[in-house]
Amino acid sequence: MSQAHIFDKIKMLPPNYQQEVEDFIDFISEKSARNKAKQGNKRTLGLLKGKMKVSKDFDEPLTDFQNYMQ
Repeated sequence: MSQAHIFDKIKMLPPNYQQEVEDFIDFISEKSARNKAKQGNKRTLGLLKGKMKVSKDFDEPLTDFQNYMQ
């Protein structure tokens, strides 16, 4: 369906329905803008790869808690 065909259909509607169509178009435009904004906030996997280092003894029990682990 072409834009001209859609526009012709809208022109045939009574003015109050034309206003509803305009309101619906505004709603869809806002919804589309929100979805685009959400898509821009997606996380990138591996963004910090190589920038953080975990020590080799990370999983070892802490000496400070030896009394509690017995």
